[in-house]
Amino acid sequence: MPESPMSKLSDFNLDPRRVGLMAGLSLRESLRKRLVAVLLILTSLFVGFYLYGIHRMYLDFLDRPGGLDPVTGELGSALIPVNFAAMFGMYLVTFLGSLMAVLSTVGSVSADVESGVVQSIISRPVSRAELVAGRWLGFSAVNVAYVLLVSLVMLGGVYLITGFVPPNPAAAIALMLLSILLITALTVLGSTLFTTLANGIGVFVLYGVGMAGGILNAIGTLVNSPVMQTLSRVANTLMPTNELWLGASYHLQHPEVNAGLKLSPFPNPFFGSEAISPGTLLWAAALTVLAVLAAIWNFNRRDL
Repeated sequence: MPESPMSKLSDFNLDPRRVGLMAGLSLRESLRKRLVAVLLILTSLFVGFYLYGIHRMYLDFLDRPGGLDPVTGELGSALIPVNFAAMFGMYLVTFLGSLMAVLSTVGSVSADVESGVVQSIISRPVSRAELVAGRWLGFSAVNVAYVLLVSLVMLGGVYLITGFVPPNPAAAIALMLLSILLITALTVLGSTLFTTLANGIGVFVLYGVGMAGGILNAIGTLVNSPVMQTLSRVANTLMPTNELWLGASYHLQHPEVNAGLKLSPFPNPFFGSEAISPGTLLWAAALTVLAVLAAIWNFNRRDL
């Protein structure tokens, strides 16, 4: 007997209290993992090492004529190198955040199924939909907090060392966080479809597709190849994380740096010179929601 539309809609009935309970359990589970602790330690070492490099570069410019404005003390010829160093630092933060999102979430559902824990969870008054939604919210909270913290430390360190503040850091970080929410949602979806190992590999491949989209666009623009530009658009539609980063990098650029990128005859695959389009932004947000809904729908129909 075919399912009625009402029975299909009931798959998505969520009790906020039970979703919050599952989110809290997922949050505590993430914090107990050694992986998160190790990644935090390694991230601290990386940020300290990177900021020390910026500090040494800044000291070098202090000894150069024109490195700083002698009247105001503001950045002179050091502005462009410092701005690029800040942007590369945030690019690495985005990569580390994506790595964190995948590794912390890769077994969010599949690990429970493989270990049999899910049977004891859903035997209580917690639906499959609430389990999946809670998992996504809990792991998203951890991943967003990680990227937000590291971003603030990175930009705060650059400011304390050089006095440089990007034009719109809040907008840049917001786009980075949307990328993390998308990757977390896709990882949860994969966790309802595949084993833990296969899911991790699949999401990393998808992340690579997004990066390839930026590189293909740069090459296609350089050699005037419509085919490569079309492939780039396909890749960026399938995985818009790279487009979100390019939009974020635009908000990190001083006007002089932005003007230089626009005038350069060579396209830059790592930094965008234009703001992200509203259509791309809406698609990334919609894809995040669709991935969570697809995860709920699929897990409701999965045999355990």
